[in-house]
Amino acid sequence: MITQPVLLVIAHGSRDPRHAATVHALVRRVRSLRPDVRVETGFLDFNVPSVQGVLESLAAQGVQDVVALPLLLTRAFHAKADIPAVLRDAPPQLRIRQAEVLGPSPLLLSALERRLYEAGLTPADKSSTGVVLASAGSTDPEAIAVIAEIAREWRHTGWCAVRPAFASAGSPAGFPRTEDAVRELRALGCQRVAVAPYVLAPGFLPDRIARGAAEADVLADVLGPAPEVARVLLERYDAARVPVLAAVGA
Repeated sequence: MITQPVLLVIAHGSRDPRHAATVHALVRRVRSLRPDVRVETGFLDFNVPSVQGVLESLAAQGVQDVVALPLLLTRAFHAKADIPAVLRDAPPQLRIRQAEVLGPSPLLLSALERRLYEAGLTPADKSSTGVVLASAGSTDPEAIAVIAEIAREWRHTGWCAVRPAFASAGSPAGFPRTEDAVRELRALGCQRVAVAPYVLAPGFLPDRIARGAAEADVLADVLGPAPEVARVLLERYDAARVPVLAAVGA
């Protein structure tokens, strides 16, 4: 009998306890959606268990197939360098496939809108509301381009305007900080301005986004354990596990 590969969710980790709590809440939702899949969580830094520790434990239990899923919204440094490096040091008896990052996905846009409606907006407010798509930020050109494209696509769903913004100090040239994007939308004539954090869990940079949203009318919560996020996670797992199962059955 061929068993499902273990799903290893790889989170960045943070000194902020809200980060790990949010990751665990998301993983619980994933488990509830797919009780047939064993789901483990590992952190790159700050929190336990570490990714390496989870991989060693799985190997000791006789597990052979693992899908490692980066809990990331874009393919930036962690997805391209940190995580592959950790996986290369895994016990050799493990067959590991690295799944794609979560974004972009239409489901994540649905999750962003869910959070905005939970914060007080309604679908009727869309045409008069400008939205700041507030990302943590990156120096990776691919990640920057993805955020800009998401903002363009989201604008076409009926919002007055959508502007990308970045929270990190090293934000790319030409992209505003959250507070600057809020003022830009206000000057554009949008009746109200909302900030939608395009981040998965609370922490230092999401807090900076919140401070930058001081002049906005609405601040949505982080994506966290939204059901749409859990569904994207499982979509990425399923896409990565198919070659694993084919190899096992060969």
